[in-house]
Amino acid sequence: MKKVSLILTALVMSVSSFAAPKAVKLNTATSSIAWFAEKVTGKHNGTVGISAGALNVDGNKLVGGNFTIDLKSIKDLDITDAGYNQKFVGHISSGDFFEVEKFPTATFVITKIAGNQVSGNLTIKGITKAISFPAEISVKGGKVAAKASITIDRTDYNIKYGSKKFFDSIGDKAIFDDFKLDVSLVSE
Repeated sequence: MKKVSLILTALVMSVSSFAAPKAVKLNTATSSIAWFAEKVTGKHNGTVGISAGALNVDGNKLVGGNFTIDLKSIKDLDITDAGYNQKFVGHISSGDFFEVEKFPTATFVITKIAGNQVSGNLTIKGITKAISFPAEISVKGGKVAAKASITIDRTDYNIKYGSKKFFDSIGDKAIFDDFKLDVSLVSE
């Protein structure tokens, strides 16, 4: 009986010595998302803010996390005419695109990290899809810095406006389905 008790004590001590991953809060002021979208006759680019998030760190490895994108903060950086810029941002915020009044945020939740490959669930307009992409990840002293360039098919999230998939006779008014996000995450 004494031998069993010693084994159980050793097992409990070894299990308790493993620390759970630590959640570190994202620094929303220094984290950023730049977006890039193209159409047959041109392209646009801008930014959108991150309103909240946390990354899970186990020692010197990123093991999980999530962040929330504030779609009300969408900005266009390439249109210099203030009136046209406001009209464009209003259009991509409307029901034709992101329907920001009804869906003010989008989210990404990491489900797996294998080497530099990140997998997770992206939710836009209430629709969640699994995505995967390579990322540059650095964890030093509990601080995380991660960068990724992510290509997303907007039609997966019911954003059909100007898509040749749904409007085959649209010609040179077509907007490409894929858009790109350059994401930079920095913990506090």
